[in-house]
Amino acid sequence: MSINSIRNGLGDNLAAITGLRVSPYIPDDIAPPVAVVGSATITYDTAFRNGLHTYEFPVTVIVGRTSERNAQNRLDAYADPDGAASVKAAIEADRSLGGSAQTLQVTRTNGNQIVQVGETVYAAVEFTVVVYA
Repeated sequence: MSINSIRNGLGDNLAAITGLRVSPYIPDDIAPPVAVVGSATITYDTAFRNGLHTYEFPVTVIVGRTSERNAQNRLDAYADPDGAASVKAAIEADRSLGGSAQTLQVTRTNGNQIVQVGETVYAAVEFTVVVYA
């Protein structure tokens, strides 16, 4: 199981959300709405000798901020635990990431925030995805 295959598996799962662009790598430019899979924090040797590692991936969903209400509503839909736009539901639909992981869980969001990419201000929410592989 490689970090690259886990990252791509997360991207594949997120691609099930209609209208959401997905970048399994940190892009130079963005075109919202977009989900960006960030770099993992890794805890090695969680079980047995080299038998299980725990990866925490940040997944940030960024939306345009043409109006505060619209941006908030879109982020709320992505943060909902269920529904067609749910990031949690999409990621957890295939917990093995096509065979790249033993299991995974979306554990939390950090709440909505304002982010700046280049000179443009966007609204975003970051999810933490814990992957066991």
